[in-house]
Amino acid sequence: MSDTDLLARHFEENRSRLHAVAHRMLGSRAEAEDAVQDTWLRLSRADVDDIDNLPGWLTTTVGRVCLDRLRARTNRPEQPWDTTGPETGTPDVETVDPEREALRTESVGRALLVVLDTLAPTERFVFVLHDMFAVSFEEIASVVDRSPAAVRQIASRARRRVQHSGATPETNPARQRRVVEAFLAAAREGRFDDLVSLLDPHVVMRADPVAVSMGGTAEARGSAAIAGFFNGRTQAALPAYVDGAPGAVVVVGGRTRIALSFTVTDRILAIETVADPEQLAALDIVIGEVPPADQR
Repeated sequence: MSDTDLLARHFEENRSRLHAVAHRMLGSRAEAEDAVQDTWLRLSRADVDDIDNLPGWLTTTVGRVCLDRLRARTNRPEQPWDTTGPETGTPDVETVDPEREALRTESVGRALLVVLDTLAPTERFVFVLHDMFAVSFEEIASVVDRSPAAVRQIASRARRRVQHSGATPETNPARQRRVVEAFLAAAREGRFDDLVSLLDPHVVMRADPVAVSMGGTAEARGSAAIAGFFNGRTQAALPAYVDGAPGAVVVVGGRTRIALSFTVTDRILAIETVADPEQLAALDIVIGEVPPADQR
């Protein structure tokens, strides 16, 4: 098999995921397919030896293609989102759990696409890639030429607008909260199997340098590895909302020292740990069981 054929095979393995990203970005299956084909052209011209994580590179690249299309669309009055109901037949290749995909497909329907269409292009790009496909703020920041902290704020603003509309792409906020609380309880009690069951098989955990210096891990992937990391921990974690997302914090001497935020579909897709004091100060943290006012 030639290098080109091998590259094409790897691309086809990711096609369904790329189409799912593009459809959520553009709201049109036809435009989504065009964006996916454009991504293939960019891959065929790229130096593949410089790509360490092909699925991640493809996800970011198709997002960049869609962002360019959204920006070009701003001077046109057209409404490109489909009116034929939820997307079908495009499962996320990296997360092939049937139950989860059924929930995602059901929830990403016309109402959500209408809401996403009200977001500014950069807001939509950040929300879709981070909240729906767990792309890190650092990776997104390099595309939109903003700092990771600024991208986090954009994500928070977009998340609130979508949640306020009632057309959330995940399960409802109360369900998200229950998943996180179950995870924290399982971690405290050392129930490894329960932790694994609450994590998506392809879950990603990321931590900032300060959190790493406190014993964290810069990045880990996979439910078993991350369940092992949390097993027996979180003894001091308090339930919280972090920038509108379900999470937890560790408070010492009246000050928040660590904040955990979770991206949740039917299971936990991503966990982000922030311990840098400046980053913590920029977060909107609500400690306790009561959600922020715009989520009630």
